Amino acid sequence: MLTTLPFLVPVALLGIDARIILACYGFNLLYQFFLHTELVDKLWAPIEFVFNTPSHHRVHHGSQARYLDTNYGVILIIWDRLFGSFEPEGERVRFGLTKNIDTYNIARVETHEFVAIWRCMRSAGSRRDRLGYLLRRPGWAPAVNQRGGAAELRPQPLPASA
Repeated sequence: MLTTLPFLVPVALLGIDARIILACYGFNLLYQFFLHTELVDKLWAPIEFVFNTPSHHRVHHGSQARYLDTNYGVILIIWDRLFGSFEPEGERVRFGLTKNIDTYNIARVETHEFVAIWRCMRSAGSRRDRLGYLLRRPGWAPAVNQRGGAAELRPQPLPASA
């Protein structure tokens, strides 16, 4: 709900009836339930082209390098196709993290990535590198040239998790 609130408040301030907002929110929750299943394979091609489907959403949760940072669309996958973040389901998706965090502590599970990004940003040598850690793909790090300074920025390979 905390991630939804910044979107719901402006809609309410624009005068949209609260019942309509809640109905849309409820529909979205039901649709998300449908997306998080492995029981549905691929759907009819025109539906797969326009809408986010279980196949597309599995890719979104995949831990393989080719599936990272893909298929963001909540209802319409067409936006991912337009902005180049679409990836079709190919090999079987491995769900989970790219690197195990070895804990079941819910507070650590929920915050570990924010803490890791913060530590990387604090240790970065420049404003550009700090922004790189914040905005670029998972595993990104600045390359280092022979003089010890940051060189051309390049992504670091991610370990595949089993």
